[in-house]
Amino acid sequence: MTSFLFTTLFRLLSRLPLRILHGLGGLLGRVTYALSKPYARRTEENLRLSNLSKDGAAYQVLLAQTIAEAGKGITELPWVWRSPLDQVRSKVRSVQGWEHVEAAQAAGRGIIFLTPHWGSFEVFGLYVGQRMPLTNLYRAPKQAWLEPLMRQGRQRGLAKLAPADVGGVRILYKALKRGEAIGLLPDQVPGNGEGEWVDFFNRPAYTMTLSGRLAQSSGAAVLLACAERLSQGRGYAIRIAPLELDFTQSVPRQINLALERIIAIAPAQYLWSYNRYKVPGGVAFPTND
Repeated sequence: MTSFLFTTLFRLLSRLPLRILHGLGGLLGRVTYALSKPYARRTEENLRLSNLSKDGAAYQVLLAQTIAEAGKGITELPWVWRSPLDQVRSKVRSVQGWEHVEAAQAAGRGIIFLTPHWGSFEVFGLYVGQRMPLTNLYRAPKQAWLEPLMRQGRQRGLAKLAPADVGGVRILYKALKRGEAIGLLPDQVPGNGEGEWVDFFNRPAYTMTLSGRLAQSSGAAVLLACAERLSQGRGYAIRIAPLELDFTQSVPRQINLALERIIAIAPAQYLWSYNRYKVPGGVAFPTND
């Protein structure tokens, strides 16, 4: 019954204009922040320790914006996943850096899109999936009722999903060797043995090594990509930038530094409530010994 109610509500919300959904999202964010102490505590701690806003008054403004943007990220999902693809694409108001995609295609290279928890990575995936084959690494959500909605929403056009396991990694590698594109969330916490400890906003964060391994083995171009959420439900602005990696140095550290630069553009749109600094099971936290 609970699954049916959530699914029905999801479908009803998908019929609302994006402007209304973002308004509701701002409200949802504030309510969630007020009712969930762990959520509020993690959001505050991650944002404060990032040092992106050192002034007390400015920090409070940024915190309020962050809470609202997190809510928008939830309420926009029904619209993103269930609206016709042409409608989603029409809300992309600008695209900066698509020439880097075209350059990689002209050279016959695969493309690794690194899209952090910033803005709407869902919109970016659907936009790219309308223009070229795209395989996104996928981890099943904890809520079982959400999985079919997620799969239906993401696997549209030329976009498809690969599970976050050994078989999925093989699918990603084969796609790159065909000269296609894949999508990864570079700030998603990996499992034991799949990452290394490097700083992210001056704090140790267990960071995936998969993107670097795939780039080095396939020769693919690595592009940082995101869809910035515009105010008042106006839509999204896509940004794409190349990331030249030095494989003699720590690739996760290079990626984290690049992500920090992107996030600083609009800090409120990063998902600071995400447990980015957790210690995965079986992983030892780094010490200074």
